[in-house]
Amino acid sequence: MAKTIVVKQIGSPIRRPAKQRATLVGLGLNKMHKTRELEDTPSVRGMVDSIPHLVQIIEERG
Repeated sequence: MAKTIVVKQIGSPIRRPAKQRATLVGLGLNKMHKTRELEDTPSVRGMVDSIPHLVQIIEERG
């Protein structure tokens, strides 16, 4: 079983640079307080680390 993380969007992409909006869409997030369970890979961790003011890791599974 692969390790996964649960990511929640806590910030709005309004008035943010296009790169940050694209990162949110890449994570599958587009609305406030939406959560996604994603595979715990270095690329996903890098995306989450690049926008810590917009997303929060809620839980690590596996």
